[in-house]
Amino acid sequence: MQKKYIPIAVFFVILLVFLAHFGARLTLAEPAFTFAETQKEVYLTFDDGPSTKVTNRILDTLKKENVKATFFIVSDRVSGREETLRRIAAEGHTVGVHSKSHEYSKIYATDQSLLDDIAGCANVIERVTGVTPKFYRFPGGGLKDRERRAKLIEAQGYTVVGWNAVCGDEEIKNASAKMLFETAVKTSAGQNTVVLLCHDSAFRKETAEALPDIIAYYRAQGYVFRAF
Repeated sequence: MQKKYIPIAVFFVILLVFLAHFGARLTLAEPAFTFAETQKEVYLTFDDGPSTKVTNRILDTLKKENVKATFFIVSDRVSGREETLRRIAAEGHTVGVHSKSHEYSKIYATDQSLLDDIAGCANVIERVTGVTPKFYRFPGGGLKDRERRAKLIEAQGYTVVGWNAVCGDEEIKNASAKMLFETAVKTSAGQNTVVLLCHDSAFRKETAEALPDIIAYYRAQGYVFRAF
């Protein structure tokens, strides 16, 4: 009678060995998956540069803090600031297209004028830095027919980047560095992935002033800094 149960016993021994070996692997893999689901990330993005003093102050802070960011360039502002644009790329930040002129009436007049504006900006970025830009942000966030036009831009090989938080340097007139810091904290509250809109044009000195505190806050909250 006992001989009839030997195959069953062998089966259970094999099952126990399998679970002991592979079950441990499954258990070890689970925390990694959970971490990927809950990891907090922040993308610092800067529009409307380059400027000389503000962009370089921002770059100094990013270098000191070992943080990479994304800069969306207005190419009509590059002349005389080529070294600043080259510095952005050389220090490992992402250079994206924002606009050639930043004049909404010209940019959004037609689909072709929009594409021409993008191409003009991209050409300057590539000529100055040697980098072919792959990311785009609408000036003003896109005025009308944004979704359809985003598809046209994506067909040119770009990824269109928006934002889900702001520091307020565009929205709040004469904002202090403290106000910009508080606005960044408020508008990004509760979000695991934050794309923070900031600006580095010549009159955004308070943005450069607020940046160290903004970085310190996100770091203290456990965010990882990313560039596109």
